[in-house]
Amino acid sequence: MEQLYEFFNRKLKHTPTEFFRYQYNQIKWNGRAFGIVGPRGVGKSTMLLQYIKFNLNPADTLYVSADHLYFAEHKLVELADRFVKMGGKHLFIDEIHKYEGWSRELKQIYDSYDDLQLVISGSSILDIYKGLADLSRRMPIYTMQGLSFREYLHLFHQIETPVYSLNEILAHKAVLPVEHPLPLFKDYLRRGYYPFAKDEEYEMELMQVINQTMEVDIPQHIQANIALGRKLKSLLMVIAKSVPFKPVMQKLAEATGISRNDIPNYLIYIEKAGMIAQLHDTTGGLRGLGKVEKLYLDNSNLIYTLAPEHAEIGNVRETFFMNQTRVLNNVTSSSVSDFEIDGKVFEIGGRKKGQKQIESVQEGYIVKDDIENGYANIVPLWAFGLNY
Repeated sequence: MEQLYEFFNRKLKHTPTEFFRYQYNQIKWNGRAFGIVGPRGVGKSTMLLQYIKFNLNPADTLYVSADHLYFAEHKLVELADRFVKMGGKHLFIDEIHKYEGWSRELKQIYDSYDDLQLVISGSSILDIYKGLADLSRRMPIYTMQGLSFREYLHLFHQIETPVYSLNEILAHKAVLPVEHPLPLFKDYLRRGYYPFAKDEEYEMELMQVINQTMEVDIPQHIQANIALGRKLKSLLMVIAKSVPFKPVMQKLAEATGISRNDIPNYLIYIEKAGMIAQLHDTTGGLRGLGKVEKLYLDNSNLIYTLAPEHAEIGNVRETFFMNQTRVLNNVTSSSVSDFEIDGKVFEIGGRKKGQKQIESVQEGYIVKDDIENGYANIVPLWAFGLNY
């Protein structure tokens, strides 16, 4: 167990404290048990360690990663039992989905130690939700996305600005303490969504995240072989070169060699893993239950990494808008424009975009990506990046 404490102390020592993700102040950290999920590379582990560093006593706290070699010979329940007997009060288990049979042991730990706070995190979102079926009411799950444009400005350029609600953005109350935001915005679109974009080998690291997600995480979740992982990656590449588009299952099946009947489920898995986004219509009445009208890559950084030759500006604009607004809003397709949020419709375009498509709408907005300031019902695209 000493090796786990050494690992924990080493990680804690090198944890940065200059920047905190948007979720940090939204989590009820004093809860007896909770989980944090999100795509690979968005900063979940760092956030856990930051909280420990500022709020807990390392003497009665332990942070472990479930893929540590320690667990090749020891069980989670064994660790928890020993930890509690040594006076432990706060157990953080990162990458929990990498531990086989984790959900059964987690439930046993939860039921056995009333005074132990249990916090888990993982990047295999599907596995986490599936595994916590029995604990869902007792263990709330927080979902974490990549950096907003606001967070990018803080982390990469030390430019601080508050979060603005959607209504404040539409009322032109969102402002930045910089004279010309567009160059910074263009950089964000290319390489600002993931905190590790500061690394020199960013593109290589992002490709590793993509490969791990498509070739390992999803196949493991559905207990499939490696061959399917390659087909799923092929499906992602087909999407990357075509977005945004209304998915035709038969055409996707022919392009990838995947059964037509399996593709809708695979698209859900890929979306939950943070690689794509599906835009639904409103026929289902509830979020995510309508028909899929368009497919997008999850964020604009993926466009420039997976298919830079297909980084058409209209695609980039729409991808950014959906990616940033869906975190706090229910975004659906619109019959008259690109998107709809709570009865408001949004048409995305460039400087010359006109009002024609939304002239018959009661509450419609033109969102332009190459203007610094908005007026009337015209809103700069970058402003929607200050929403979280």
